[in-house]
Amino acid sequence: MRVLHQDRGAGEIKMMIETLDDLWHLYNIIDEGDMIISVTFRREEVKSDKIRAERAEKKRMVLGVRAEKIEFHETESRLRILGVIEEGPQDVGSYHTLNLAEGDVVTVRKTEWSPLKLERVRRSVEDARRPKLMYVALDNDEAVIAVARQFGMQEVARICSSGSGKMYEQKCHDDFYPEIVDKVRQSAEPGVPLVILGPGFAKEALVTLGKEKEPELFGKAFVYHTGQSGMAGIQELMKAGMGSEVVQDSRAAQETKAVETVLEQIAKDGPVAYGPADVEKATMAGAVDTLLVLDTEVRKENVEGMMTAVESGRGNVLVVSERFEAGKKLEAIGGIAALLRYKLS
Repeated sequence: MRVLHQDRGAGEIKMMIETLDDLWHLYNIIDEGDMIISVTFRREEVKSDKIRAERAEKKRMVLGVRAEKIEFHETESRLRILGVIEEGPQDVGSYHTLNLAEGDVVTVRKTEWSPLKLERVRRSVEDARRPKLMYVALDNDEAVIAVARQFGMQEVARICSSGSGKMYEQKCHDDFYPEIVDKVRQSAEPGVPLVILGPGFAKEALVTLGKEKEPELFGKAFVYHTGQSGMAGIQELMKAGMGSEVVQDSRAAQETKAVETVLEQIAKDGPVAYGPADVEKATMAGAVDTLLVLDTEVRKENVEGMMTAVESGRGNVLVVSERFEAGKKLEAIGGIAALLRYKLS
């Protein structure tokens, strides 16, 4: 994300959406009731009843919409904001949907920017500078290519050595490794580290071919042995802390480590709280060192109050994506947890 302009007096921040991750950040920044201003397309107002509205041509215009519904559509790379038009050249008072995508410029106007929302803006700018991670997790039968993004782990392709795989027609075994190399080449981005993992010797065979066909990509690849392949192997790698030199700064690794620490402390009856009621008590006691909140819970008023209280008490707040495996584990224990400075009775 790139911040183009800020007007604290008017409560406005103008931003350019540069990546799919930025849409995810905006989904967490925008609240119901915010004014969202962006370029959009809408049919011209019809002056005469003789012309059907559906035949009118869509025109490019800038509209300000009061957000009522915010939806993040990962598969379509879109952020949809539905609301009533309050600013614009026409149709004020009518409903309109803004479809935000990469490359769009959007202004978000709030009555008040909370420290948490401003921190999210800052983080979105910082995250844009961090390289994502590309994983290839494979065994002799199947390979999964995935990219770690800020909103979660995105599976790019699933390729089988025989039979059919996602996005692919049936291929013979001899095409297995070349097809993986080709898909990695298509999906790779400059500066994004490549991590290859899995059981057995399939990963070594892939690296050998990759260095021959795409030396720039595979020559600097990180290779790790795991007991599993596929998405399970990627989670195993992050949970075990293997390859910390390359994954330690990724959002996925941070969230995975924090949630696993919570689960370990629960098992040991250590200094930890989980579930809304217990975490709120720990927050009121000033005992929270790190607060973990599922992103779907952030919009709840009492949760935002706890997040503010923890930060005011010099604690850390980590928003965990529901799309990561760590998010699913956090959801299972109530969607909110806290690592404490000391154990509460």
